[in-house]
Amino acid sequence: MLGAIAGDIIGSVYEHHNVKTEDFPLFSERSTFTDDTVLTVATAETLLYGGEYDAKYRIYYQLYPDRGYGGSFRLWARALDAGPYGSFGNGSAMRVSPVGYVYDDREMVLDEAERSAEVTHNHEEGIRGAQAVATSVLMARQGAGKRAIMDYVEKRFGYNLKDTIENLRPRYRFDVTCQGSVPQAIIAFLESGDYEDAIRKAVSLGGDSDTIACITGGIAGAYYGGVPNDIADRALSLLDERLKGIVLEFQEAYGP
Repeated sequence: MLGAIAGDIIGSVYEHHNVKTEDFPLFSERSTFTDDTVLTVATAETLLYGGEYDAKYRIYYQLYPDRGYGGSFRLWARALDAGPYGSFGNGSAMRVSPVGYVYDDREMVLDEAERSAEVTHNHEEGIRGAQAVATSVLMARQGAGKRAIMDYVEKRFGYNLKDTIENLRPRYRFDVTCQGSVPQAIIAFLESGDYEDAIRKAVSLGGDSDTIACITGGIAGAYYGGVPNDIADRALSLLDERLKGIVLEFQEAYGP
């Protein structure tokens, strides 16, 4: 899941200052982790120790309240008795990558991805986005080729993955829905030559850069066998001890 976290941190600088190029600094003094990282770690901790996703997400929101959460999620996290709010935002997809590491069976991954999503994002598109990302991570780490991943995601989830980054980049705009960002993030992975290339392509689309790069990075990290050491070290250095500890514990249990 470090691939997702590094993608979030790299993309954090460009969310509100989009770049439409792959030539940009990966890190700067403004690079930081956002809600994407916080909730990805919350998912990982739930998988490591058990418990309910809704309770864990609320705990992590209280620990890191100023990390760029969406308005609906903030209201939900503050109201301890609130149920899911029918969201189809990409929050369900950006936090789900650990699920693709824990289970080896595709149906179990689909079920667990839905479980992690539906506490907030119980709209069918919110669940679809989480499932598409989690199963892409699973297939990537199990050695599936990009064509196999593409074919499965298109058939199972109905996403069109035949567009290209070059065609998308000029017309892509800020879109926080699953259906408007998950396919684009997967396309960035499919076109990539290595982990760094995947992140550069994801960020170059513009839009919700940290989340797109987080989703792309989760899949790319699984496919390419982890995150390059220099990127991994820099990303880990920007986490506090709690977040870093869970990341390292998860990696020890389930791999990069």
